[in-house]
Amino acid sequence: MKLGGELVKWDRAAESIDKTAVGVERRYGKYKRNLFAGARGRTLLVAAGTGQDFASLPENLRVTAVDFSRAMLEKARPRAALYKGSLNLARMDVQRLAFRDGTFDTILTSCTFCSVRDPVEGLRELNRVLKPDGRLMMFEHVRAGNPFLGILMDLMTPVSRLVGPDLNRRTGENVRKAGFEIVREFNVYLDIVKIFEAIKRGA
Repeated sequence: MKLGGELVKWDRAAESIDKTAVGVERRYGKYKRNLFAGARGRTLLVAAGTGQDFASLPENLRVTAVDFSRAMLEKARPRAALYKGSLNLARMDVQRLAFRDGTFDTILTSCTFCSVRDPVEGLRELNRVLKPDGRLMMFEHVRAGNPFLGILMDLMTPVSRLVGPDLNRRTGENVRKAGFEIVREFNVYLDIVKIFEAIKRGA
């Protein structure tokens, strides 16, 4: 799907995404909050969406939250205003971030890299803008390692991609390809919903 089609898809999704995410937040929100509690310093939140994740952020951070959907960001503004700290919204594609090298101490993602057109390119951009001693903290759903479930997710992805995310991303592999070293990998649900914490390779 071309960029224009991707934008239309996610602009449309802004109207319903809060309802579809209710179940995920109820089941797994505590894991995300515990992960994000480790954020420090200047923080980048990738794919802000409608701002559901702002409530999971620790207070008093200096946060920049980006998304490439204007409709998502408009929905996120009221939630951004409630954050107890500094939270700025910016319309930006994670594959082409307008930040200098080594800008951020912490980078957070939440079910993000199932939707980035070129996930390795996006992750390389995160590697670039992360400080040498910074940390990437990810809450993501990925392709199952179980052969039957993995193939099922492969078969479902061409359909799911039309209205939402890919179901079969190998995000752990992509993180490593982008130049990160994974220092923690935790299975939240089976091996499909995962937490990754990563640092720059050699840091």
